[in-house]
Amino acid sequence: MAISRTQLRWLIAAAAAAFLAIIVTSTLHQTRIKYEVCVNYRGGQHCATAEGSTSDEAIRSARDIDCELLSTGRDDNVVCLDQQPSSVRQIR
Repeated sequence: MAISRTQLRWLIAAAAAAFLAIIVTSTLHQTRIKYEVCVNYRGGQHCATAEGSTSDEAIRSARDIDCELLSTGRDDNVVCLDQQPSSVRQIR
């Protein structure tokens, strides 16, 4: 039995809907970890919070925010990012 064009279109639409549902579900159900990271640099201190799917990702993002706000340029930012955070606290 051959598949008609209409049946083929419905089959493709159903497959596309299933694929989209899998993508949306996996995106929404990612484990989100939230950290607060404080950085002391050149006499200033800043604390930022960030979320990530891993603790390393969340900490790195928060430290990037801190150093961006505490540094005065690209080279200064690189030096700041080499410093260890003064505190790291998991929020959730």
